[in-house]
Amino acid sequence: MKKIFKNKTILITGGTGFLGQSIIKELTKYNPKSIRIFSRDEFKHQKVHEKFGFKFSGGLIRHFIGDVRDYERLKKAMKGCDIAIHAAALKRIDMIEYNVEEVIKTNIQGTLNLVNAALENNLENVIFISTDKACSPVNTYGASKFIGERIITESNFNKGKSKTIFCSVRYGNVMNSTGSVLPLFTKKIKNDEIIPLTDGKMTRFLISPLGAVNLIFKAIKYGKGGEVFVPKLTSVRMDELIYSLKRIYGKNNKIQIVGARPGEKIHELMINNSEAEKTFEFEDTFVITSQIEKYQDKIYDYLKKSKKVIFEEYSSGDHPIKGIELDEFLLNAKKSIFDKN
Repeated sequence: MKKIFKNKTILITGGTGFLGQSIIKELTKYNPKSIRIFSRDEFKHQKVHEKFGFKFSGGLIRHFIGDVRDYERLKKAMKGCDIAIHAAALKRIDMIEYNVEEVIKTNIQGTLNLVNAALENNLENVIFISTDKACSPVNTYGASKFIGERIITESNFNKGKSKTIFCSVRYGNVMNSTGSVLPLFTKKIKNDEIIPLTDGKMTRFLISPLGAVNLIFKAIKYGKGGEVFVPKLTSVRMDELIYSLKRIYGKNNKIQIVGARPGEKIHELMINNSEAEKTFEFEDTFVITSQIEKYQDKIYDYLKKSKKVIFEEYSSGDHPIKGIELDEFLLNAKKSIFDKN
């Protein structure tokens, strides 16, 4: 990775968020020329500066206050960049259902702005951060990310002579991230409070912060244009997750069933049956190749020795772990994730 990022300037939209900070932490290991953090929240910019700024006071990390809705500001922030990682988005599923117009402005128009700014500045790579909720979406957030993926894929084939490569990554819940149930459940359990549970049968994919960052870096390293990179992930039932956390902390909190929120699924899909037909297994990931690719001369050379998947879909409900296996999974992550809560 050092060869890929050395002396490169990388822009991270939504860079003050949990994922953005995880990306910054890993990027600093590879001698980039500059890391530009693009976010509209000045308070979070200050928190990131306190976390990283003093250590990298030589100008490695630069702060750009701005909104992806503002094309001119985004284009200016991207000037001289080599790589853009697009993590900025409105994400709260329940709130988004009642604020659809705002989601369109940020998650869809913001992505269009990013693509056009990247083409204007002739970047090398653009990576779009998607979600399992973009696969066969049933809520506004998922639908906006589905459209975002399509914008990114299509942009590879109408970019003219531009060298920019556009790819997406799609994964589940990042452990300990903003909005994740893991820190919520952990805090409730530690404080002997009642644990709110939407539906015990719900299953979700889990990925570590480092796993999410490594997937992004893999897409930058191998992507040829139009692919969606999907990791092989562990999935869990929500009730089993609570039982396991209670065992780990030696607690016996009560559980209150509160019902599903607007737009929630029982199980999440990472790859649906239509996508499976053009999906390849590649090391520890699956790669969904572009439907548009067959009309192009583009060759995904790194997939030449890979085989197409044989499953019809990749669902969180297929093989969720539980019991001792889940306990061990969480204990392995406990030191770096849960003990920070």
